[in-house]
Amino acid sequence: MRDLCASAVDAALAAGASYADARAVSRRSQKVATKNGSVETVRDVESEGLGVRVLVGSAWGFACDRRLADAGAVEAAQRAVAFARVAPGNHTRRLAPVGPASGSYRTQAERDPVEVSLEEKVQHCLRAEAALTHPDVKVAQASVRAQRERKVLVSSDGASVEQEVVECGGGIDALAVLDGKAQIRSYPSAHGGWSAQAGWEYVESLGLEREAPRVAEQAGALLRADPCPAGRTTVILDAEQLQLQLHESVGHPIELDRVYGTEASYAGTSFLSPSDLGSLRYGSELMNVTADPTSPGGLGTFAWDDEGVPAARHAIVESGVLRGFLTSRETAARIGAGAGGSMRADGWSRMPLVRMTNLHLEPGQGAFEDLLADVDDGIYLETNKSWSIDDKRLNFQFGTQIAWEIKRGRLGRMLRDATYTGITPRFWGSLDALAGSDAWVMAGLTNCGKGQPGQNAHVSHGAAPGRFRDVQVGVRA
Repeated sequence: MRDLCASAVDAALAAGASYADARAVSRRSQKVATKNGSVETVRDVESEGLGVRVLVGSAWGFACDRRLADAGAVEAAQRAVAFARVAPGNHTRRLAPVGPASGSYRTQAERDPVEVSLEEKVQHCLRAEAALTHPDVKVAQASVRAQRERKVLVSSDGASVEQEVVECGGGIDALAVLDGKAQIRSYPSAHGGWSAQAGWEYVESLGLEREAPRVAEQAGALLRADPCPAGRTTVILDAEQLQLQLHESVGHPIELDRVYGTEASYAGTSFLSPSDLGSLRYGSELMNVTADPTSPGGLGTFAWDDEGVPAARHAIVESGVLRGFLTSRETAARIGAGAGGSMRADGWSRMPLVRMTNLHLEPGQGAFEDLLADVDDGIYLETNKSWSIDDKRLNFQFGTQIAWEIKRGRLGRMLRDATYTGITPRFWGSLDALAGSDAWVMAGLTNCGKGQPGQNAHVSHGAAPGRFRDVQVGVRA
């Protein structure tokens, strides 16, 4: 694969490109899902191919080929150059400098999740699903996934690296129905559960079968719970919901291609501007956010991004002030800050984009109980159910599967249909407490969408439960 990538780069330079990179990718992806005691999905898909990106004058070009052969590599390079020659644009493009990268990276895994038999995966799901049995649960579901990807990158700037990543995950859902009403509970989260860059031991550590009875019991109890009241109050978000809050209201608006408007047609823009760097108050002094592609087990973990930039941890928000963006080599050169390192593509047939890696809200101090203790009247919200946020990532509304009333420092009655709304910097400015490292959890999701044609990025986020004051919950009258 290295030789094929090198041939593609040489062909692109010979055809007139000033810069070229080539990625050869081989991927095997599996998913197993069961529903109400029956196998609903068994998928085992393999794909391979090569993508070539070139810079000709002021324009990018990209082409790909499913043939991992010399002919496919050379033809993809020549087509990429031809596309760039007819692309519009008369501005200049510069790339932040990067040293020549070489080496290899491989996920550490005790048991390769792809090599675990499909039969074992089916049985794992069926056992977890059976444990969801409850009189009110009408739909019980379980799923697991596994993926292995080998990727080789060669660039005209001297990159020659190979990376092999394995990841897996899973989750369960219980849908309870009574008198025309329906409620759902999920574990460890909705939207496909949690994943990590790890071996099959990670799926086993989730304990889907162990947690299922609690999940089913709560789904049934929600049918009889009172609705979340409307008003302004103190809220505590569990780690999972705070991870999604971080993803949507911090992760996406700090993607510098969105800030410059090059993703506006599909994924929206950003309320941030380049001049905000170092001055904009994003949140309270307790807000510290880092982007860290070196986090062990993260879905956004790698040794080099898809431009050959070495992985490095850097600050995004420090003590509430914006200190960094997620950048490519091009956008880093344009803003005059950073060095890139956030470029990733979804497979061989897509051009790299600025994407989140592992984005973390750094922990505070104390335990979850300490967050509760200082609340006389509030709401604790757990497990995301829905989200909505505008194209600039400024105005948002989130819903959670379950909530509890907080009275005099203790959890009280269960509440259903809980929502909260806010404006991004005002909301983060209301952060007044974060639990400590013992409560900090990192989890991965696989459905972060961006780009045209669309690409799904796999990213992880870390957070501990957090407390926010004077937040609107429920529907404002």
